[in-house]
Amino acid sequence: MKKIILSLVVFASVLTACKGEKKESVKTDEAKVVDVNVGELDNVNTDASVLYWEGTKPTGAHNGIVSLQTGGLLINEGNLVGGEFIIDMSTITNKDLEGTEGAGKLEGHLKAADFFDIETYPTSRFVITNAEKTATGYNVTGNLRIKDVTKSITIPAMVTTEGGVTTFKSETFNINRADFNVKYGSKSFFDDLQDKFIDDLIAMSFEVKTKA
Repeated sequence: MKKIILSLVVFASVLTACKGEKKESVKTDEAKVVDVNVGELDNVNTDASVLYWEGTKPTGAHNGIVSLQTGGLLINEGNLVGGEFIIDMSTITNKDLEGTEGAGKLEGHLKAADFFDIETYPTSRFVITNAEKTATGYNVTGNLRIKDVTKSITIPAMVTTEGGVTTFKSETFNINRADFNVKYGSKSFFDDLQDKFIDDLIAMSFEVKTKA
């Protein structure tokens, strides 16, 4: 628990430092063909793995986590080959208002039909289709599915192994929720919101650990 809290503090600090900078979403493309069903490995420790998120609006920002339902990471001779993360959307949790009535209301709204609609779409999914080595880690290309839309994105990530546990940790990246039909409060879909809009860009980062 302390590790998760510390990771959230670091994550929030990075996002705060970047608030003055212009944010851009990752480029989305058509989904790629997947050759290996890495999900069958089921070697991800879901208790120690998490997707961080932050959303912003004119009056402030909210951040939190979403847990993984299942997942697999495929490593061959120390190199990342593939991976699949099934994200349990029913576990959307708000952290900045944790312990307050506001947190419960926000979580309920994010899960509702006018946002992520978890009753219809209970899971999201990220499937790695290519991992290109760089000087500092990998450029990881994968199919990201949110609701009924799947897009290919590329994100920087690090992969390390210690004590028999492999950790996949991405840098923070931004997705444009409008690309995935998440419409509530979006100026991409509604013209009369004035200052009552929610930014289309959502900041995310993965920290995924395998079982020991």
